Amino acid sequence: MLTFTLTLVRHGETQYNKDKLLQGQGVDTPLSEPGQLQAQAAGLYLRDIRFSNVFVSNLQRARQTAEIIMRNNIHSSEVEMVFDPLLRERGFGIAEGRPKEDLKNMANASGQSCRDYTPPGGETLEQVRLRCKKFLKALYQRMVDDHCSSGQGHAAVGTEAGAGAAVSETDVPPAGLPDDGMEGIHLHALVVSHGAYIRVAVRHFVEDLQCTLPQVQRMSQVFSACPNTGISRFILTLSPGESGPVPSAVRCVFTNRRDHLTSRDICYIKH
Repeated sequence: MLTFTLTLVRHGETQYNKDKLLQGQGVDTPLSEPGQLQAQAAGLYLRDIRFSNVFVSNLQRARQTAEIIMRNNIHSSEVEMVFDPLLRERGFGIAEGRPKEDLKNMANASGQSCRDYTPPGGETLEQVRLRCKKFLKALYQRMVDDHCSSGQGHAAVGTEAGAGAAVSETDVPPAGLPDDGMEGIHLHALVVSHGAYIRVAVRHFVEDLQCTLPQVQRMSQVFSACPNTGISRFILTLSPGESGPVPSAVRCVFTNRRDHLTSRDICYIKH
């Protein structure tokens, strides 16, 4: 078996985010100045975390966020960032570049909720879920290939006594620290992606993989919209499957954390 922590981070704010315009995949905007500060705050918050692998959407708002985070990290300067189009935001078709209110109006006109509505030319939630599952399958294989030495198969890499116990400790609330959930686990993957994509990924872990949840977190919080540079963390244990490694245990540590975005931190960064 192989156990690792997975930290998901949404990109920092762009001008389109501020103006409540849809970006999706076709509008590739850079971070705004506040977005760069948010990414810097996330980087400082995660600076002491030793990342073993880093995966990033190839859209520039995610790339810039990941680059800023890694620039601030004191342990992971040599880690390769893998830019993967499978991590791109949900495609919103003809609604991209238009106000979010337009999407709501189109959904209302079709008699659907905004979340379930797919604009012409856009991706359905099921298509995003399948894309997410394809990425995760590749992620699992990459973690095994990178961290299980040849001949060992799924040796207990990153699964010391503390790691195995961590998967089932649902009654221990996170302490609000950057390394929550990581005790005894030495493999850590960072993924930098987008709001709608991360929401789909969280639902996949909870609904498809039946991951355990912290008792202190309400379901509405787990599935809430991820803020810019919001941070979520899961612990996954992989076991051998017929077509490659598969998760045999998944635990949610926290979702959509924004502790690093306090006004004091942002003011500190500006100075």
